[in-house]
Amino acid sequence: MKTFLLQFFTWWNSQTLGTRFHTWRHGKKVGQDEAGNIYYEGGVDSEGRTRRWVIYRDYSEASMIPPGWHGWMHHRVDVAPPSDNYKPRDWQKPHEPNLTGSAAAYRPKGSVLTNQHRPQVTGDYDAWTPGS
Repeated sequence: MKTFLLQFFTWWNSQTLGTRFHTWRHGKKVGQDEAGNIYYEGGVDSEGRTRRWVIYRDYSEASMIPPGWHGWMHHRVDVAPPSDNYKPRDWQKPHEPNLTGSAAAYRPKGSVLTNQHRPQVTGDYDAWTPGS
């Protein structure tokens, strides 16, 4: 019952009832990533491409999509990572959640949300003026 109410009244918890119905009618499961997000395709978009979507395991956060799946979702590659020999590059880092709006968000010196003071201006800045 809790799952039904969450799907009925919220859009940020995994999927809505409309998404569940659309997935049931048109969706073909393509795969699942290590975070538990499930990827689907089915139907055609306005540009004639196959429509692709993801149902998140928990909260809907677009930054949770790994790089390989991101390329597939945006039609950069035709083959989804489970079917392909996809290997992450050495420079690709594991996911870090988006901390904006939380107590752990980045706050530079001088931010009104921190007690640190802004660094003093050194006077080495010259403003640009047109024609100079």
